[in-house]
Amino acid sequence: MNTPVTPDLQVSTIDRPHPNLLKYYLLASLLAGPFYPIAALASWLRYRTLRYRFDDEGVNMRWGILFRKDISLTYARLQDIHLESNAFERWLGLGRVQLQTASGSAKAEMMIEGLLEYEQVRDYLYDRMRGARSGSNSTPPLAETASADELVAVARALKATTRELAALRRALEARATGGPGDGTEPSR
Repeated sequence: MNTPVTPDLQVSTIDRPHPNLLKYYLLASLLAGPFYPIAALASWLRYRTLRYRFDDEGVNMRWGILFRKDISLTYARLQDIHLESNAFERWLGLGRVQLQTASGSAKAEMMIEGLLEYEQVRDYLYDRMRGARSGSNSTPPLAETASADELVAVARALKATTRELAALRRALEARATGGPGDGTEPSR
């Protein structure tokens, strides 16, 4: 039942769980005993409405018909990523990716389930999480883009600005105390 995983998978193209997740849901619904039809219907509805979106900002997951649930996490908020799969999920080739933030809750904020490529999704999320923390998506610092001559010119301008601010401060202090403005105490 295991479907081969392509090594060049684009995680951003994943938007639905694998159909094996419905099989897993129906197997799990058997645990409801005589309430199997109700549990199976609820599981089927969850499977039919479950959607994922991986974009430049973060991960979004939504599901539900009567009670719509929508969870969005940015890559910068992610603290930890766990993989989980029980015996039935492994038999079906599925796994879950659990995403945790620093919210103080012991359970995962989001659980992306029904994936054949769960290890690749984990690696993708780790890369994005590290990139969000290191600021690789932002503009590079001035020292990386400016030449040495430009940096010298900026340093000179800062030095001149500092001198002007010091002179202004002395003038304001002198005005407040009634002195000559050279930074010395006024004579009385």
